[in-house]
Amino acid sequence: MTIRVRFAPSPTGYLHIGGARTALFNYLFARHHDGAFLLRIEDTDKARSTDDAIRAIHEGLAWLGLLEDEQAVLQSSRIARHREVIYQLLASGHAYPCYMSAEELAHAREAAQSRGELYRYDGYWRDKNAADAPQGVAPSYRLKAPCEGSLTLHDAVQGSVTVAYSDLDDMVLMRSDGTPTYLLAVVVDDHDMGITHIIRGDDHFTNSFRQAMIYDAMGWTVPQLAHIPLIHGADGAKLSKRHGALGVDAYRDMGYLPEAVRNYLLRLGWSHGDDEIISDAQAIAWFNLDGLGKSPSRFDMDKLNHINAHYLRAAELDRILTLAQPFIEQHIGRALDATEQQRLRVAMPELQTRAHTLVELAEQAAFYFVAPAHYSEKAHALIATHRDILGGVHDALHLLDQWDAASIQQCCTDYGASVGQKLGGVMNPIRAAITGSHASPSMFGVMELLGKDESLQRIKGAIL
Repeated sequence: MTIRVRFAPSPTGYLHIGGARTALFNYLFARHHDGAFLLRIEDTDKARSTDDAIRAIHEGLAWLGLLEDEQAVLQSSRIARHREVIYQLLASGHAYPCYMSAEELAHAREAAQSRGELYRYDGYWRDKNAADAPQGVAPSYRLKAPCEGSLTLHDAVQGSVTVAYSDLDDMVLMRSDGTPTYLLAVVVDDHDMGITHIIRGDDHFTNSFRQAMIYDAMGWTVPQLAHIPLIHGADGAKLSKRHGALGVDAYRDMGYLPEAVRNYLLRLGWSHGDDEIISDAQAIAWFNLDGLGKSPSRFDMDKLNHINAHYLRAAELDRILTLAQPFIEQHIGRALDATEQQRLRVAMPELQTRAHTLVELAEQAAFYFVAPAHYSEKAHALIATHRDILGGVHDALHLLDQWDAASIQQCCTDYGASVGQKLGGVMNPIRAAITGSHASPSMFGVMELLGKDESLQRIKGAIL
């Protein structure tokens, strides 16, 4: 049997982080088994589905590197097939027309609520004769659920769960306006796409019992189910924007690498011993349903930052330059010229070891291209208390004929000795003057890259 799984988002907004994790789990399961990862856009809710959201889903999955193996399916394009199955269920006696009006339905719901009960359709039209149908009223169509016994589903995460048929009413398959319902469409699409395993959030678990009745009525096999717990915030509450429940595009724009996001999401609800940094190859080799946990996982931005920092350090130079340059240019408000691009290439190996995100890297790299517009509190204090040292070392450096890191270091060392200062006592105020911060890469290399004129100008500008 060839494993076939699907990710089936509704295009009513961005591809959120929980959906991205579901897509990742499906993708890895397919790759582990040399199977197929499919994408179905469930866009039948035309009032809420948008082309922008569909585009965001495709772009988000592409950025994450989770590309489908076959052409994506739009659920709305299959409505004729959905209706065909409904008519088959009518013909086999597993479905029936229901002439309950929207007003009657609303009244029945209100009555149930007033009694403190959950509304369940009473099956009034279940066994009525066609002659009893009111004239000029378009019916909805309902599944004729079994009246006795129970239904047991075996879930790879939730275990075996049994529900009595008496707790499952005759669900609507097609509305009176001719639109098939979501629950019906999902079953038909999964069957026709040959889906063997359904891996999705456990908020869909209760739907599975209703969907299983459709499978049974059609004589189809229910796919293997795996309903994964949802992601919570670090405080244990339902994940929201304040916890980091943003679209995948937001994480891209905040400077996270796709491999870091994949690694982090993999560990939200799935584990492989104590392994934290897991390569793509390892993820594919190790991923299985047995590693899925039953408890909600907690989203932790600090851990995501830690993992992203690891992948920033490990990224190849040419790739990180390509990724970082747009962030730097956005931060400084202009494009880098050829000289500055070469400067960035030399500086990058150390810069990428110090940042957690590309945004942070851009902030830390900005001083290579623009003089500091303001100084941090610590930098300001260093400048204020060491103006004499800055003035003296400026004059000493001005006399240097050879401007390279070694010569700069020797000059600063000699000057420090002449005024009774260790090297750190000279370089810390220089760092503050040139970078605007109290922390930076080695200043000798920085000053060599900036050049003599720019370095001296920044030192002089800080003490004026």
